[in-house]
Amino acid sequence: MPHRSTPSQESVSSAGSSTLNLSTNTAPYSFLTMFARTSILSVLRSAVKVGYMRIEDRDETFYFGNEKTGGAEVHMKVLSGKFWTRIFSSGDLGFSEAYMIGEVEIENLKSIMDLWLDNQSTVASVSSLYSRLLAAFSGLRNAFFGQTRSRARLNVIASYDQSNELFKAFLSKEMMYSCALWGDEEGGVRGDLLGKGSSPLDLEAAQMRKIHHVLRTARVKPGDRLLEFGTGWGALAIEAAASYGCEVDTLTLSVEQKMLAEERIKARGLVGRVRVHLMDYRDIPAEFEHQFDAFVSIEMLEHVGSKYYKRYFELVDFALKPTTATVVVTCSTFPEGRYTGYQADDFMRRYMWPNSCLPSATVLIDAAYAASSGRFTLEAVENHAPHYPRTLRTWDRRLKANLSQEVMAQQYPALRDRATYTSFLRKWEYLFAYAGAGFAKGYITCHMLTFVRASDVTVPCD
Repeated sequence: MPHRSTPSQESVSSAGSSTLNLSTNTAPYSFLTMFARTSILSVLRSAVKVGYMRIEDRDETFYFGNEKTGGAEVHMKVLSGKFWTRIFSSGDLGFSEAYMIGEVEIENLKSIMDLWLDNQSTVASVSSLYSRLLAAFSGLRNAFFGQTRSRARLNVIASYDQSNELFKAFLSKEMMYSCALWGDEEGGVRGDLLGKGSSPLDLEAAQMRKIHHVLRTARVKPGDRLLEFGTGWGALAIEAAASYGCEVDTLTLSVEQKMLAEERIKARGLVGRVRVHLMDYRDIPAEFEHQFDAFVSIEMLEHVGSKYYKRYFELVDFALKPTTATVVVTCSTFPEGRYTGYQADDFMRRYMWPNSCLPSATVLIDAAYAASSGRFTLEAVENHAPHYPRTLRTWDRRLKANLSQEVMAQQYPALRDRATYTSFLRKWEYLFAYAGAGFAKGYITCHMLTFVRASDVTVPCD
């Protein structure tokens, strides 16, 4: 068994209470809860080789790992027995749900992400022993427990991410919802942690640097036609027209994003030069054939799915001119050894981006070559992953400082309930920590790929 101790009354009473004010239930755990807890503790005992974990649960405290290994230190307090059954039935997805609805307290959310990634290989090998039990229990849970109160709350917070007001609270002024590029002027990728060059408008500067880097890489010039898949709120399209003299067609599936983007286009005097289409990329019209000088897409490929990568690049090939044309795509990716076309349900796919699928850089390169029958050739590969953790930390700070429950509740009345609103905030806090640790530890990456026509010469050399 893992090392355990019984804390004093003082340590129990001073450990804190749930953000959601869950009352402490002193009734004995059920057989099912005890079985789940014993199973999970057994996994942790064998799996935690790097770092240190302390878990308080009722009148017992469990310790795993060793403080001397130099890894992350995790201090957790279990506030409900549902924490154990939720993890047992749903793994890391269950852990994220337990955190969002307040069944567990964690002193430092990032620390547990780091601990999990540092011990990933041992966690995977040990937890595989329980995979069949977990799958069976998950089915039983859905069959017998159905739409519990906690499940209803989780379903609510999964669906309230369409508000422009939400994104205004944490994004930069131009509202780029993607990785920024941090320069020396902002102190680099760790400037916020070191206090170097940090200012309130650092994110705006870093996002504008990203926009200009993409457009310069796309080699756009006055009079060029630019096609974009994934409008966002129009920041890149507006800058391409205003600063580079382009004519832009940009596609989105979001009604709210289209409305706000068009308001911004009008405010900049760019009506007619930037056209926002409410359209699936697979429905681009026949008149787009060979009309565009460049194509850009910023972190939209995550939503295409492995089945459609080839079709995606076929349509890019269809729209671009046969010569002197450039493609620039950025995308969160898996390293090649971790990529699979089937990606199981997890926190990201359940609560943030349903049905999303992270490709690998190689998969996209192969798809572009095959889809174009060799008419595209790879020009450059960049990995922007080191820039993402600071982007996410900045978003986290801004969201906590700026988001108003009252404003959100005007659009989503259920968020007037304090517990539901707190769960909603915790979802975003979990995202920023979860993704930030993934990028920082190399579990996921963020690539920018540039393709040109096979016959193009991008730099004169004779």
